[in-house]
Amino acid sequence: MPIADSPRNGDAVEGSGRPKASPRTARDPALSHRMKHNKSILALAVSSKNIFAGTQGGEILVYSLDTYERRKVIEAHKGSVLGLCLSPDQSLLLSSATDPIVNIWSTTSYLRLYALWSTYDVGDIFCVAYSAYHHTVYLGAQNTSIQWYDLKEKDSRPRPLLTSHPSERKDRFFDSAGPGGVQTPRPHATETKLRDAVGGQNLEIDKRDVRQFAHYGYVYCMLVGRGILPDAPSEEVLVSGGGDGRILLWRTNPQNKGGISEICALEDGREEGESILSLAREGSFLYSGRLDGEVNVWDLETRQLVRSLKAGTGDVLTLSLGGGLLFAGGVEGLVQKFNQHYETVSTFKAHDGLILASAFTVYNGKPTFVTGGNDDTIVLWDIQDCAGPSSAPKRSSNDLMVESLNQFVSFRTVSSMPKYRADCRRGASFLRSVFQNFGAATEMLNTTEPYNPIVFAKFRGNPATAASRKKILFYGHYDVISAENEHGKWKYDPFSLVGEGGYLYGRGVSDNKGPIMAAIYAAHELANEQSLDADILFLIEGEEESGSRGFKETIKAKKELIGDVDWILLANSYWLDDHVPCLTYGLRGVIHATVQIESRHPDLHSGVDGSALLDEPLKDLVMLLSKLTGNHGKVQIPGFYSPILPLTDDEKELYAEITKTLLRGNPDLGDADELAQSLMRRWREASLTIHRFQTSGPDNSTIIPRLAKASLSLRLVPNQEASEVARSLTNYLDSEFKRLDSKNTLRVTIDHQAEPWLGDFNNEIFQTLESAIKSVWGPTLGRRRSSLSALKSLPENLTIPSPSSESRPSPTTSNTLANGSVEDSAPSSPTTLARKPLYIREGGSIPSIRFLEKEFDAPAAHLPCGQASDSAHLDNERLRLVNLYNSKKIFKKVFRELPQK
Repeated sequence: MPIADSPRNGDAVEGSGRPKASPRTARDPALSHRMKHNKSILALAVSSKNIFAGTQGGEILVYSLDTYERRKVIEAHKGSVLGLCLSPDQSLLLSSATDPIVNIWSTTSYLRLYALWSTYDVGDIFCVAYSAYHHTVYLGAQNTSIQWYDLKEKDSRPRPLLTSHPSERKDRFFDSAGPGGVQTPRPHATETKLRDAVGGQNLEIDKRDVRQFAHYGYVYCMLVGRGILPDAPSEEVLVSGGGDGRILLWRTNPQNKGGISEICALEDGREEGESILSLAREGSFLYSGRLDGEVNVWDLETRQLVRSLKAGTGDVLTLSLGGGLLFAGGVEGLVQKFNQHYETVSTFKAHDGLILASAFTVYNGKPTFVTGGNDDTIVLWDIQDCAGPSSAPKRSSNDLMVESLNQFVSFRTVSSMPKYRADCRRGASFLRSVFQNFGAATEMLNTTEPYNPIVFAKFRGNPATAASRKKILFYGHYDVISAENEHGKWKYDPFSLVGEGGYLYGRGVSDNKGPIMAAIYAAHELANEQSLDADILFLIEGEEESGSRGFKETIKAKKELIGDVDWILLANSYWLDDHVPCLTYGLRGVIHATVQIESRHPDLHSGVDGSALLDEPLKDLVMLLSKLTGNHGKVQIPGFYSPILPLTDDEKELYAEITKTLLRGNPDLGDADELAQSLMRRWREASLTIHRFQTSGPDNSTIIPRLAKASLSLRLVPNQEASEVARSLTNYLDSEFKRLDSKNTLRVTIDHQAEPWLGDFNNEIFQTLESAIKSVWGPTLGRRRSSLSALKSLPENLTIPSPSSESRPSPTTSNTLANGSVEDSAPSSPTTLARKPLYIREGGSIPSIRFLEKEFDAPAAHLPCGQASDSAHLDNERLRLVNLYNSKKIFKKVFRELPQK
């Protein structure tokens, strides 16, 4: 008699007797990554490299198991994809749908090889199976039939007429005549042609290759395998489950073109069984999922039902086996996990809706459970408790790096907010512990109170070369911009690392915690491989987002500890778009200043005291600030533009390469000359911005404030000295204020200043980085966007525009470049966007880079790790996994190869 398992002790139980999803325990899988789509996920198949997901919209989505990136969207069917099946060698992918068509795809080229349909109107094709031994395709249909096609016969059978295609047939219901015999015209099939469901060989199932009424209900599930018949273990058997509640075993006959004949039915003593919704097999045991959470365990040797399990999942729509575990998922959105003794290990919430498909795989030694549901998501679960030492989860270096980054992001290291001071200290301590665990020598360098400490670490190179070892200094920062999420714009908790769609989301993941972790793991791997011939030094500060407070003084004081440096490397910015890797060779400097005007009288009422005789501070401030810039933002400070370096021929070529590459991927960006000028304005033109006004007194419309002040910044370019510009700003404001002949007083405060930086993009560190990027990323491929504007020829003479130029192109922003990316699903063929990185400059500032160059007399280079769409400093900051992995590879090559220069 079947035994119904009861919930474990301590499990929460609903009124129905089902165990409820409880808070996550150590036995629950960890959510590894999530992929969002806009349609339900109905079917899954997992190869050694990819996840294939069939959707309600007829697509097959292809995701990388390594980086979780979406590699392809295959427009596969005109109806929902209900079944997916891989051939044993994983070279073929079979898909069935409501079309009703079975398409057979190459898993390397994603081209359709065969399109297979039935002679009959079969309705939906719920499942498909493939026998590699017989080269035969089996399908289970809504009309209760099982049908097959022997691919060995494909060239000897006559080609089917296109009029026999299901889309060309007359439907007895939808095409029936209406009142008066009027018939609605049907659109021709070519009008709804799918991009990918084209080509290949058309195949039609022979009327003889059909088992009508294989089940007395829909044929929901099938599998093919050997070792099912005890007396003939080498014989391949088809197993099917249907809406009649029966499980049938079928002999496959190669002499009859793969035809089937019934062997037996697995009987459980019921007169009418509930529908068999899912099947899974491991060795001599077969598992079937039914309505209301019933999971049956069958012994194929005795053909007996040996166990009946009760899952709290509702109807069991999917079953998966792997690592000694059985996973049952169903309509409640829950997955129940059973061990080899059929004990419930855990029940966890996997989807906000029905779980419609699942699969188990081991990738790079890591057991992974994959689920798909009608909440439009695919979720990957990291399984920690697989049975047996050979199945024990293995953690690759990339896995460990992401785990370390997960912990690193969890620390709220917001340097601008005093309430997070303790979190900043804890984050610094965690970072130091990562270095220590990898064998690096570390020291916490304290800055002036109350500023955050600097983490110093050193990976020592080959001891045999101690006297001549080169030294590479990596600079970064562990502090981040605040992310209070007051308006709920973050998709997830900003300080919990979450993987979705090939990206990691979390505050600081791109700026700058992800790149830091990639550099640490690169140095660690080289040290482990005994391939580290240089000393790799790390200076990771905690005040960069607050102007690097205390950094210079501390580095000067600890210079003897740090020692000599040959090269400086940092990774604290982003690509120009989302597709082409970049190297940054220039940054603007910055001066932040406050201009304040104050009167000797208190706040006054404009009706009582306002008159032309009164010098109002806010009026004076507005008139004074108006003197700073002229038309089109031209700065009026005397001598402001004099030191700026002219555009060289070498740099002109870099801009030509940038515009050519960007326009190749996205012609919508417009004219090449205007694009180049827009970038130059951001990168190599100085500018002045007024950020905000503040006034004293209550906030109403009648007050004459006694005090008015404004915050402003000047972005400087190489060869402008910050101290000289600050002095010129102060002197110019003083002289212009005297011209106002005001009784008020002026105070100009320089709050912060950072030098601009210009690197030599022809030196050995940039050339080593370029070589490493080309080796790791290779040629950058993309697809051109459709555009009405043609790609215009590049300008012969690129020149830096004058600030007063009448030709003023609209600025190309980082948002424009990120959102104007090449399209993933464009029908055009891929094109090479770039074969080497783009050399770019940045409009932003990093206070420490020029200081470090001067202090250690060493050249610096800047490797952007993230993409333009990373949203650093904004809501939903993210970093693409493949960028993280490849950044580690690039750092590793540079750390190994640069000392040999």
